[in-house]
Amino acid sequence: MIKRLIVPIITLAVAALIFFVIKDNWTLWQGGHTEQRTDDAYLRADMTPLSTRISGTVRRVDVNDYEPVKPGQVLVQLDDEDYRATLGEAQAALEGAKAQLADNQAAKLIEDAKIQNSQALVNQASSAVDAAKAAVSSAQAEVLRATQERTRQEALLASKAATHQQLESAVGNADQLSGMLTSRQADVDRATASLASSRSLLEAERRQRQALDTHDAEFKAQIEAKQAAIVVAKVNLGYTQISAPTAGSVGERHVLEGQLVAPGVQIIDLVKGDVWVQANYKETQLTNIRKGDAADITIDTFPGVTLHGKVEEIAPASGSQFALLPPDNASGNYTKVVQRIPVKILLDPDHALKDRLRPGFSAIVTVHVSGKQIRGEGPRS
Repeated sequence: MIKRLIVPIITLAVAALIFFVIKDNWTLWQGGHTEQRTDDAYLRADMTPLSTRISGTVRRVDVNDYEPVKPGQVLVQLDDEDYRATLGEAQAALEGAKAQLADNQAAKLIEDAKIQNSQALVNQASSAVDAAKAAVSSAQAEVLRATQERTRQEALLASKAATHQQLESAVGNADQLSGMLTSRQADVDRATASLASSRSLLEAERRQRQALDTHDAEFKAQIEAKQAAIVVAKVNLGYTQISAPTAGSVGERHVLEGQLVAPGVQIIDLVKGDVWVQANYKETQLTNIRKGDAADITIDTFPGVTLHGKVEEIAPASGSQFALLPPDNASGNYTKVVQRIPVKILLDPDHALKDRLRPGFSAIVTVHVSGKQIRGEGPRS
């Protein structure tokens, strides 16, 4: 009986020992391989969905489905009559603003001439005031002399040394000069009033000139606004042509001639010509994979052909972290699942399948690792 139990017990013990050895060293053994292989790999390429920036009617679609295109090639043409009219209107508005500025410049020249004329009138009136004041001063001296002569003749007549005729002549002369003095003083008042009027006119012309300067700045601002409107109109007109930003091939067309589209409508997809491989490795396989490691790639579509490349980048996070709803493992029920990390692999240029590879093809990738095994430290004493 005991002999019968020895064999099963030994078998179970050996199986348990093998199980625990594999369990504790499986990750180390798997990550330590010099070649890491995965069939969770696909060809990828940069894909650009081309959309409209403006609304309009599709006038023409210049490419067919899956057709190769060159950089700058027009793919879809929208009706541009409205946008050309808007551009013409903006250009006409700019010319109108420039004409207003030119008219204002001419008005400034005319106003400058008026200011010069008013300044000349002020100078002339000021000279007239000075001349009138000089005439008053001269008349005052004559009046003073005539008054003194009259006084002298009156004294001579009282002493019988002069005649009545001489006195009357002196009195008449004094009265005449007094009247002349009064006239000269009136001339001073008129010249002063004329000077004040000329100065008021000059000030008014200067204020008008300042107003023209203000209009000048306003018209210049309008010109800048019209120029900005032209830029916007030209940009919108350019949006009526959807062109290929780079070389590649287009996907299936989403619009046809005569279709009304709104801003943001996807019209066609552009696939760039250069493809690369995304290999989704298990996290336990990345132990020794490094950037620049060589890789062999076989494409399911072309069996028997091996392509070569190198590791370009290793994703900064697992694919699950980029999901719309990332997993939250801080819950009561938890099951450990090995994560996969995307690895970007660039194909060597001028490979045998150039221009025949398509994004989405399945592939098998083998990376020849170059990193050294990283072993953990033992417990510290």
